[in-house]
Amino acid sequence: MTVIAPPRLRVSTLEVDPFVDLFGWVEAAVAAGADPSGVLSWVREGEGIVAWGRAAEVTTHGTARFDSAEEWWAQLVSAATVEDEIGQPGSGLLAFGSFAFSPDSARGGTLAVPEVVVGRRDGRCWVTTIEPEGDHVAAPVEAPTPAPAARDRVRPGVELRDGTVPAHRWPEVIRAAIGRIRAGEVEKVVLARDVVAEGSGPLDPVGVLRRLADRYGATWTFAVDGLVGATPEMLVRLQDGRVRSRVLAGTVRRDRTPAPSVTEAHPELEPAHRSDPRLHLVSDEKELEEHAFAVRSVAEALAPHCTALEVPDEPFVLELPDVYHLATDISGQPANGATSLRLAAALHPSAAVCGTPSDVAARLIAEIEGMDRGRYAGPVGWVDADGDGDWGIALRCGQFATDNSSMRLFAGGGIVAASDPDAELAETEAKLAAMRYALDA
Repeated sequence: MTVIAPPRLRVSTLEVDPFVDLFGWVEAAVAAGADPSGVLSWVREGEGIVAWGRAAEVTTHGTARFDSAEEWWAQLVSAATVEDEIGQPGSGLLAFGSFAFSPDSARGGTLAVPEVVVGRRDGRCWVTTIEPEGDHVAAPVEAPTPAPAARDRVRPGVELRDGTVPAHRWPEVIRAAIGRIRAGEVEKVVLARDVVAEGSGPLDPVGVLRRLADRYGATWTFAVDGLVGATPEMLVRLQDGRVRSRVLAGTVRRDRTPAPSVTEAHPELEPAHRSDPRLHLVSDEKELEEHAFAVRSVAEALAPHCTALEVPDEPFVLELPDVYHLATDISGQPANGATSLRLAAALHPSAAVCGTPSDVAARLIAEIEGMDRGRYAGPVGWVDADGDGDWGIALRCGQFATDNSSMRLFAGGGIVAASDPDAELAETEAKLAAMRYALDA
């Protein structure tokens, strides 16, 4: 596809006094007239980057959506003038991006270069302004003060309704997938369903981000092109000459009360101890099989681009407010000069969001899932002028309608021969909890 040549940009990053609340800047910018639908975010545990405005943007489609976006980005970087007194990941020139799960999706892919970026890392804070050559907008030097009601603004009433496939029919879809697996067509397939959240008034993207960041601090709270969520899964990070990827597969709902360290009943103890769901994860054959598929797919995809690839033998349990996940962190040294965006393209789709073999699983998804995922389960994150960056998988998320009147929420799970259809429906409900909390639905 033909991509329009990017503009020439001037970039200035200045250090500012330390501040606590990244989203306070966003709320103040929206109060001053910034479009809330254009807010961008990549924040974890109070650190990261938020942004607003558009200095440049490109949308790409089809199987070449990653390559076309990377070509556009390389041209923009080569023509830009950058002054960066910070030199931290996320300072200087950067673009936020999100890409559709399927090359056939009309949603395509987007790289968006904001007008203003606010960042925080390791106790240092900065503001970056990005503008076309010839224009001049002074960089803010002090953190704005949001209105007192910004954190607790009144939210419209939200109702949830069935998406493409009603919840009561979801086990039927799972049974169809299990039949195809047992017939030998595919080893594993990841299927997702959608739910629509409708508001009595316009929904608030910044408020959703705030609630996600407050409750799910250990995840990456993201916003790109109306896609908003809190993903626990780092598809790939390229920083400081090191490639890292976090693989999640295998999920169980988390009990709200603390689990005991001893889980076996004892005849002299009454009542018997409750079962710890974490033990289910680390001992259940279905969960371990699903996780092993996902780890293998990521390791195989990274191998051509890395040396000294480190793949742990055993997963660990990642604890989130609503669920536990089996997780494995893979790392290596980049071998061929690949950018973070190119690595994300090489890794997508992993077995964690597609299946094994991926080409067969993708065809089965298109056949029986019954919906266009859009950018759900696709790469989302950012890339800087050096090609470094973070790319997660767009999970625990929703896509705002263009007028913010509704939001399409997504959740899925990995299906193998041993899967239980009713349990898979319950797993999607557990994974929807994050966005339901964010919407107060």
